[in-house]
Amino acid sequence: MKHSNTSLSQKIKPDLSMPQIINMSMGFLGIQMAFGLQNGNASRILANLGADVHELSWFWLVAPVTGLIVQPIIGHMGDNTWSPLGRRKPYFLIGAVLCALGLVLLPNAATVTHMFAANALLLAVVFLAMMDASINVAMEPFRALVGDMLPKHQATIGFSVQTILIGIGAVIGSDLPNWLTKLGVSNVAPKGFVADNVIYAFYIGATVLILSIVYTIVTTKEYSPEEFASFEDGKPVVKNESKLSDIFKDFRNAPSQMKKLGIVQFFSWFALFTMWVFTTSALATHHFGLSPEDTHSAEFNKAGDLTGSLFGSYNFYAIFFAFALTPIAKFIGKKQTHALALACGGLGLISMYFIKDIHSLWISMVGLGFAWASILAMPYAMLIDYIPQKKMGVYMGIFNFFIVIPQIINGLFGGPIVSGIFGKQAIDYIVVGGVCMLIGAVVTMIFVKSDNDTPKQIEGEIKQVHF
Repeated sequence: MKHSNTSLSQKIKPDLSMPQIINMSMGFLGIQMAFGLQNGNASRILANLGADVHELSWFWLVAPVTGLIVQPIIGHMGDNTWSPLGRRKPYFLIGAVLCALGLVLLPNAATVTHMFAANALLLAVVFLAMMDASINVAMEPFRALVGDMLPKHQATIGFSVQTILIGIGAVIGSDLPNWLTKLGVSNVAPKGFVADNVIYAFYIGATVLILSIVYTIVTTKEYSPEEFASFEDGKPVVKNESKLSDIFKDFRNAPSQMKKLGIVQFFSWFALFTMWVFTTSALATHHFGLSPEDTHSAEFNKAGDLTGSLFGSYNFYAIFFAFALTPIAKFIGKKQTHALALACGGLGLISMYFIKDIHSLWISMVGLGFAWASILAMPYAMLIDYIPQKKMGVYMGIFNFFIVIPQIINGLFGGPIVSGIFGKQAIDYIVVGGVCMLIGAVVTMIFVKSDNDTPKQIEGEIKQVHF
C-alpha cells in the first residue's frame, strides 16, 4: 500500500498499487470461471436431462431469484461484520466452498439420482440453485471491497481490473469443455447423462475457484473499523444497531442516480439472460438445422460446445476492452462510453441472425465483448460516488435488484414467448435481446447524469440517503 504523509484523520484513503488491486480481485477469476461454466453449459445439462426448450428459462430462474435474496443480505451483513479474518473475506470463503461443491454435483445429477432414486432434472435444478446462491455470496463482497479499499478516483481502474480477471476466468470456463473434447475427452453421453468433457471441466472449475479465493484472502488486508471511521467522518467507531429490515429503508432512500442506472441495467441484463439461456437452442436450430426436439444428438452437443466457445470469445474480447475503458471514458465520458458499448453489444446479438456461417460468428462476439466489459465496470464506476462508505455493501447488493429482476421477468416469459410466438426458433428471441441492449444505450444517454456533475451535486445526492 502506498503511504503518504497524509494522516487518517484527514479522511483520505491511500492509493493502492496495481499488484494490490490485482490481489484483492483475484478471487473473481475463480468465481467467473464457475459462472462461465454455468452460463455455457447449464442449458445443455438441463436439456441432456430432459428439459424442453420452453422450460429452460424457468429452470434458469433460480439464478436471479437467489441473487435477489442473497446479495442485499450479504451486503448488509458485510457492512456490519468485523472478524479476525476481515470484513468481506469470510463471505468469500463460505461462498467459494459451497459453490465448489455445487460445481461437482451439478453435472453428476443423473448419477446422484440413481443413488437416491430422485428425479435427475429436479436434482440438477437444486444443485444449480446451490451454485447460484454460493456465487452470489462470494461475488457481492468483491464489488463492495473495491469501494472499501480504493479511493474514489481509482474506482474505474479497480472495476476494470475485476473485469479483466472476470474475462480471463470466463474464457477458461466457457471454453474448457471444448478444449477437453479436443484433448480426446468424450462430449457425448447416454441419454439422461452429461458428457465427460463437461463433468471434468466442472471439477477443474471447482479447484480453481477455491485456490483463487484463498489467494485473495491471504494477500489482501482489509482496513480496521477505526480506519474506516476515519475515512468516513473521523469519528470513533460505535456499535452498529443496524437490522436486516433496514435493507428496505435503504432501498427507499437509494440515490436517484442508482435508480436511473437501474433502468439501464434492466435492459442490459434482460439481453444477457436471453443470450445465456437460448444461444445453444438458437445455434442448434438456426445454424445446425436441427429440430427443437433434438437435444441428444452429437450435432446438438456440437452446438453446445460452440456456445461455450462463443461465450469464451466475447469474454476474451472483453479483456482487451477492459484495458481501454479508462482512457475511452476520460476522452468521451463514462456514460458515453457505456452507451457506445451497449450499442455495439445490441448490434452483435442482432447480427447472429444474419451470420449463418458458424466460423464467422466471432464477429458478433466482438460487440458483445465491448458491452460485457462495460456492463461489469462502468455502471459501478458511475455509481460509487453516490454511495456512502458505511453503506457500500448493502447498496451494491440493492443495485443487484436491477440485474436480477429483468432476469426473473425474462425467465418467466422467455420460454413461452420462444415456444408460442417464435415457434421454438430461439434465434428470434436473441434478436429481441439485441434490441433491448440498444434501448439500454438510448436510456443511458437520455437519463444518466454526465461526468461533469460537480462534487457539490454529488454531495447533495448523498445527503439525501438516510441511515
